[in-house]
Amino acid sequence: MEYEELLKRARKELPELSEEVARFEIPKARGHVQGNRTVISNFHQIAELVGRPVEHLLKYVLRELAAPGDLTSSALIIGTKIPASRINEKVVQYVKEFVICPECNRPDTKLVKEDKINFIKCSVCGAKRSIRVRI
Repeated sequence: MEYEELLKRARKELPELSEEVARFEIPKARGHVQGNRTVISNFHQIAELVGRPVEHLLKYVLRELAAPGDLTSSALIIGTKIPASRINEKVVQYVKEFVICPECNRPDTKLVKEDKINFIKCSVCGAKRSIRVRI
């Protein structure tokens, strides 16, 4: 009986489980078509929110879209007309390959280079995985 009473008391003192779970949301690209070019106005914010250098994300997106582009201090200018849905698709693909931990599915990772191989190292679970895609 003593054990059960202690167990009940311990359960009462535990904090309530919160139903709210902090989710990592991939930001959507905002932009417009200007002549034959596409201007993405929040590209710097996207790179900042996913925690990767802007140049790394830029190189990946332009390579995947097979389009030329320039990065200004405020926006990304792509040399062709591209719908926002395709750009968002490539950003999601980038996040899956370079940001999300393959073991715990958390975005708390860093890119680490050892010798000539790049790795994704998770800050939460400690998992380390080599990156197969070369940029």
